[in-house]
Amino acid sequence: MSIPTLPNPGLGTFRLQGDTLKRVIHDALALGFRHIDTAQMYDNEQDVGAAIAESQVPREALFVTTKVWHDRLEPASFKASVEESLEKLGTDYVDLLLIHWPSPDDAVPMADYLTALREVQQAGKARHIGVSNFTIAQVDRALEILGPETLLTNQIEVHPFLQNRAVVEHCQARGLTVTGYMPLAVGKVLKDETLKAIAEAHGVTSAQVVLAWTRSRGVVAIPSSTRREHLAANLAADDLTLGDDEIEAIARLDRDERIADPDFAPDWD
Repeated sequence: MSIPTLPNPGLGTFRLQGDTLKRVIHDALALGFRHIDTAQMYDNEQDVGAAIAESQVPREALFVTTKVWHDRLEPASFKASVEESLEKLGTDYVDLLLIHWPSPDDAVPMADYLTALREVQQAGKARHIGVSNFTIAQVDRALEILGPETLLTNQIEVHPFLQNRAVVEHCQARGLTVTGYMPLAVGKVLKDETLKAIAEAHGVTSAQVVLAWTRSRGVVAIPSSTRREHLAANLAADDLTLGDDEIEAIARLDRDERIADPDFAPDWD
């Protein structure tokens, strides 16, 4: 089975809701975005679904991702969560269904919730399945449970200040696409002098430099923005190619600065 390609970049929707989110999705789809990332925990699936329904883009042309929160991993609750997501999104299936976080302290055995994940896929409610915030050891356990070539992605935090090299390289070696969330480090990349200098050399923005760097690593980015011009710039970053020296300069920015680190997170690599 060949690994499908996730549209890159995607549109992150964390912290966006209501009319603002609908406007952003309308703008994004008009500009050419086809990958929309949401989650039950974001409390915006209904707004995402409404915006998709209002758009002129057919559902089959979109790649929609949602996620099951860690308090819904017991199999019966897991499947109920998926049904709730589908109803809110107004669709019979999602293109990608993720485990949002591994079960804290393995309160729910991984085999239980991954089996439920696979059963949802087999029922036609998710075209692809994957995980998020999994460590190297957890990815390996997941593949032992489900088998090779079953998981499309591990969605993890990736930006110049947290490059997550070991996890990225391990996932890619195991056949998983890496999806990087918070690629702009909640705006912190815009203040970095190294990124500013590279951007000025190319006549682009620091955000575009980061997205080009992310793409050079084979990572799918899902930046979030509320401004149409920034959405357009995120897509235009696909035309930017960085030099080896520039990529090396960005590599030196890694400082293990993790932004998403809740108390229920796993023991990071």
